[in-house]
Amino acid sequence: MNDRYLRTGVFLAPFHALGENPTLALDRDMDLLVHLDRLNYHEAWIGEHHSGGFEIIACPEMFIAAAARETRHIRLGTGVVSLPYHHPFTLASRMVQLDHMTRGRAMFGVGPGSLIYDAEKIGLKAADQRRRMDEALDCIIPLMRGEMVTRKTDWFTLQDAKLQLRPYSHPHMEMAVASSRSPVGAVASGKHGIGMLSIGGTSDEALAAHASNWGVHEKAARDAGKTADRSRWRIVTFAHVAETREKARADMAYGLADFNRYFNEVATFPIVPPNVEDPLNHLIDTGLACIGTPDDCIRHFERLWKGSNGGCGAILLLAHNWADWEATKRSYELMARYVHPHFQHASNSLREWSYGDANTKRATAGMENQAAIQAAIDKYQTGKRG
Repeated sequence: MNDRYLRTGVFLAPFHALGENPTLALDRDMDLLVHLDRLNYHEAWIGEHHSGGFEIIACPEMFIAAAARETRHIRLGTGVVSLPYHHPFTLASRMVQLDHMTRGRAMFGVGPGSLIYDAEKIGLKAADQRRRMDEALDCIIPLMRGEMVTRKTDWFTLQDAKLQLRPYSHPHMEMAVASSRSPVGAVASGKHGIGMLSIGGTSDEALAAHASNWGVHEKAARDAGKTADRSRWRIVTFAHVAETREKARADMAYGLADFNRYFNEVATFPIVPPNVEDPLNHLIDTGLACIGTPDDCIRHFERLWKGSNGGCGAILLLAHNWADWEATKRSYELMARYVHPHFQHASNSLREWSYGDANTKRATAGMENQAAIQAAIDKYQTGKRG
């Protein structure tokens, strides 16, 4: 039996085209989490953004608190909170409250902040963001453990600071650091013995970078006396499936152009280079996305697993809104029904064995059953005549 178990989830920025009603767009984001919860997805990570007009959730903690009331099982993480934007004491305090309110379903994803317009608006220089993330994380971890922290930097002060609540989760809520191409996130996550969220694409080149960063994570963990755990490594990718490849490709006419435009005109890390004439084929050909059938998606996930050089704990789908709402829901359902079982302890293996076992015995068991039925009929008829 295949003992591999790969958790599934989404990374919800979210992305919403400018012409759409933002109130209804946020409602649909909530509906998506309810839909995923019903389909047994394991986790959803919700982003923090304040600029650009496209990624419109500003406070993932607030969204998670609301989502926890609408869902039953799915775990809900900040994906991610930009640490340089927040005082570490008040942020840690809010997250512990969220840990209690969700009864341990909340996760704490952190990063330096990827949208430069957010940092610019609060007078934060890009050169300081990663340093400030490290400084904040160095305080948040001991605060989460119930320790007292005193520290002064050029942007925050902690004086005999100790949280008033212990976390609901023990020893504290699950945490992860975003990691793109640079090793900063890998070093930070390894140093503190927490998870890693690999973002930045799944082309062959990107997968090699993610695997290299996991090696950095493992070394940083060893150096700090921590144990690296691949089950806490998540890789983010793109996928959309339908009953046929033709249908999946046709679905892209709804939102791929808007998404691509945003990343070329506003975001500073284009997903598809601006000189590419056919974004759809580029996404498929480079391995950045799976746009096809469930079988295509199985092969895509297998490729990610192999590219990780030893496996990871979860694959997260970037919620892209390339397709309309009905096709989007259908895509997630098809993956839950036909892709996920392949990666979760081969969850249909016992059913397949039982089916095959019954099939091999059908001829003899069937004859015996028919004989028993006929004997019962004959006995009844004999008694009736007597």
